[in-house]
Amino acid sequence: MKRPESLESGRIRIIGGDLRGRRLSVPHQRDLRPTPDRVRETLFNWLAPLIRGSRCLDLFAGSGALGFEAASRGADRVVMLDRVPATIRFLQANRRLFALDHQIEIIQVDALQWLRTARAEWFDVIFLDPPFDADLLGPCCQALQERRWLGSEAKVYLETPAKIGFPPLPAGWNLVRDRQAGQVRFGLAETGESSPDILP
Repeated sequence: MKRPESLESGRIRIIGGDLRGRRLSVPHQRDLRPTPDRVRETLFNWLAPLIRGSRCLDLFAGSGALGFEAASRGADRVVMLDRVPATIRFLQANRRLFALDHQIEIIQVDALQWLRTARAEWFDVIFLDPPFDADLLGPCCQALQERRWLGSEAKVYLETPAKIGFPPLPAGWNLVRDRQAGQVRFGLAETGESSPDILP
């Protein structure tokens, strides 16, 4: 028997900040692919000098692991997007549970359409982790650049299947972190002037 999407299928641990050790409830959804603990730990080590007081955009929120981690570590504003109603309900429930209504905004919408049509505001950190089979990484990067969603020297987290790799990045972007964990390749792009060399 197929398990209903509305049933909880697991929990994801927040690994740092004020909510360290708390767990997010996540829905049963076949294509939900939370960013693993070790990848999140590496990512937020990269972002440590920037995350407190930052404005973050989580374009494909899914489980909410990246957005809630950012809020836990002191981001001033986190906007989380997802198009699946069941996923939105879980994100909203977790936001209430952790009393983060003042910090996190949750929007049910198609992320690429939103980037192309919504009134732009600037963000310091963008989490870009679309479904692996949707070919959205490149178009979202272009929309971020063209619609001026990026703050000065913003950072964009990218995640993709290792066998596919990253698409060409917009002019002026530099990939400054690049790692692989199993079948996943993940990295961090800087959108302002920076060294093109890959950092350790």
